[in-house]
Amino acid sequence: MSEDKSETVKMIVAIVHDHDAHNLMEELNNKDFKATKMATTGGFLREGNTTFMIGSDEEHIEEILEIIKNNCKARKKTIAPMSPVANSMESYYSFPMDVKIGGATVFIIDVEQFLKM
Repeated sequence: MSEDKSETVKMIVAIVHDHDAHNLMEELNNKDFKATKMATTGGFLREGNTTFMIGSDEEHIEEILEIIKNNCKARKKTIAPMSPVANSMESYYSFPMDVKIGGATVFIIDVEQFLKM
């Protein structure tokens, strides 16, 4: 078991649209950044997302954010009206809507302790 206390370690948690996940993982790997990815669900459409957990020292944060920005572009999707029979009244809408999908939601968290076991 080793412990790294020599520099400030950050955890980047990036939630991206499933369509962007493959390209993001490839680019992170090409730049030698290690990431753990998990299938997640959320947002207005309750569509599939992918959540990346990327550990990094502070000096590489901006480079990683740039990779995320370049690979996870926001775009609009028009969704058709849904019947109240198919959904609960809570999420019912009766007209086509443009919804923003893609992009990324990113959290940068200070890591108190980092262990490799």
